[in-house]
Amino acid sequence: MERVYYDGYWIKFYAPPADTLNAKRQLITALTRRLFNHVEHGINIPGVRLNEAHQAYEAENEPAHKRVKGAMLAGALFNRATDIITKLVEIQTLGVEIASDNALLRECGRCLQEALSLGKLVLHRSGEEGIDELWGEPLHAFSIPVDLFFESRYIKIAATMQDIDRIANAIVENFQDDPDFTGLPPFVQKLAEAARRKAETLQTDPLIFRVWPDFVVASESLLTFRPVIHPGMSLEYGRLQEEGLRLIGHGQAIISDISRARTPMPKTTREYIEALAAYRRKFKEESLRS
Repeated sequence: MERVYYDGYWIKFYAPPADTLNAKRQLITALTRRLFNHVEHGINIPGVRLNEAHQAYEAENEPAHKRVKGAMLAGALFNRATDIITKLVEIQTLGVEIASDNALLRECGRCLQEALSLGKLVLHRSGEEGIDELWGEPLHAFSIPVDLFFESRYIKIAATMQDIDRIANAIVENFQDDPDFTGLPPFVQKLAEAARRKAETLQTDPLIFRVWPDFVVASESLLTFRPVIHPGMSLEYGRLQEEGLRLIGHGQAIISDISRARTPMPKTTREYIEALAAYRRKFKEESLRS
């Protein structure tokens, strides 16, 4: 298995396809499908309804509604771009040469650029933050050679792995003072390892039949972990343990979101690590009172 090294991580290498219009079509279609799989529901608007989406967005003045309509418009723009490049590939297969300055290719690029500008309005399905990187990828794939796009993905996967490890290390660090959670680290480390493998593995890779089950089992094992329960412990201490378990579950969910999207979520990661630190302070305060 060939690997490439980026920012401290050895990442599985996939040979890029030839740099053709058909390759770009397949790549943009896959990236668009992946995008809609990770963002909020209801914004996968067909490209044929682009004018309706534009009109609805421009006519809206209430900020919250305008954000959602902007997200719907971004979805319609992405689908219009995919429609255009799909038809161009069909024409190309008939032997018609498509020049790089073709008007429809320019329109495809314009749609992707406008969708990117609206991408900041779209939230991840968790509702915690947007994933701007996902909105930029189809435009990036359209604008540069395929091999350079693949190289840029390795940089993002390395950043994804770094966030996975940051979260896992923060969980272990912030529960290390609690003897009731002594058995926790192996479960967290197993999840982090499985999540890194998930982040580097394409769904089309035969290894996914080993990688995905490993990730699911590691997630389930962590979520079934329970701390030691002491007879007669205070109600407040019991609530603190429950809060710790909720934090662990939330950490597993964030690691899952990051590894599946193969893209960092810096705001969510930062806020989660801050929440862990706050929990650790509360635990120390409660320990002093006990």
